[in-house]
Amino acid sequence: MIQIHRQAILRTGHLTRIAFLSTTEASRATTTTTTTTNKAVSSPDQGKKKRIVVAVGGNALQRRGDRLTIENMLKAAAEMAPILAELVKENELVLTHGNGPQVGELALERAAATFDVLGAESMGQIGYVLAQAMQSAGCTAVPILTQVVVDQYSEAFKDPSKFVGPIYGSLEAQALAQSLGWTVKPDGEYYRRVVPSPPPLEILQIDAIRTLLKYSPGILPIACGGGGIPVSRVPSNPKTLIGVEAVIDKDACGAKLANEIDADGFIILTDGGGIWENFGKPEAREMEEATTEYLKGTKTGQKFPGSMGPKVNALIDFVERSNKPGVWAAVGDLKDVAKIVTGEEGTFVRKNVKNGVKWRLGKKGPVRKESKDPPPF
Repeated sequence: MIQIHRQAILRTGHLTRIAFLSTTEASRATTTTTTTTNKAVSSPDQGKKKRIVVAVGGNALQRRGDRLTIENMLKAAAEMAPILAELVKENELVLTHGNGPQVGELALERAAATFDVLGAESMGQIGYVLAQAMQSAGCTAVPILTQVVVDQYSEAFKDPSKFVGPIYGSLEAQALAQSLGWTVKPDGEYYRRVVPSPPPLEILQIDAIRTLLKYSPGILPIACGGGGIPVSRVPSNPKTLIGVEAVIDKDACGAKLANEIDADGFIILTDGGGIWENFGKPEAREMEEATTEYLKGTKTGQKFPGSMGPKVNALIDFVERSNKPGVWAAVGDLKDVAKIVTGEEGTFVRKNVKNGVKWRLGKKGPVRKESKDPPPF
């Protein structure tokens, strides 16, 4: 899909040139043609690199069951870095990441700190881990401390939905909620703290990201980590910024980032694959591609507002807001990222798909574990 076959174009280009060469020169050109058509050399038009935003979940750096340590984060980053480094060679890539487990852990350590400050700390922490791993894989990465404007009076503050921190059992979650005033909600078979997650309105460092892409090809910007540092403008003086006690959804901000830099594609990497119908049931099947209209009409992912729901919404938002022809968004497992780019894995969202949806054949989904003992609150 993103890898473009260029051999036919090259042959055409060489044959045109041969018409203006002498017999001897034409002979050499024919030999050159035979050699170069096997190398997938870029043509000025179709060889242009695709601009893609890749969003990696915070859980990708801390798989369920693993302790949240720098050592485990470095290990996870080292595993994903070589794949991302290859993508940077073939495409213009911008990397963003989640911070749910990390920012929640920091909140436990520093109860007096606000979430805008904790978000900045987690952005620096994860940015360092990713940049180190990418450098070791031969790719220079530049983490950008990114502030994102939100509406401090958003309806999101009335219904916290963003998971942060570690997982808890039912009784522990109930005790923490009552003693610390937390809001907790089910996350699979466990429970986690949730905080407000207002939508992103403005990415303040967007020009810095565009500058890197334009003048530093091969450099990987890491931006909008954890959805960005939430700030708002003071109504009486809009130039003045203040921090906001919230965590922005990284997929929503990733979609906005992708639109702002006029990306060709937007990929969300998870630890659970693409979009499934009847997820976790024997009859489950994975979408190969679908339109935004189909996803909205079937309310896909909306039963899971803390996990798949925001991802589906972000995919839809990016595709619908883009004016680029052939634009696409995709979601799939981190380990399959190379195959997602070629269309072999994951679920793709496009503006036009025959019959609205196409199903991926011969693939069974993972079993979803639900909490059996919800806390009484």
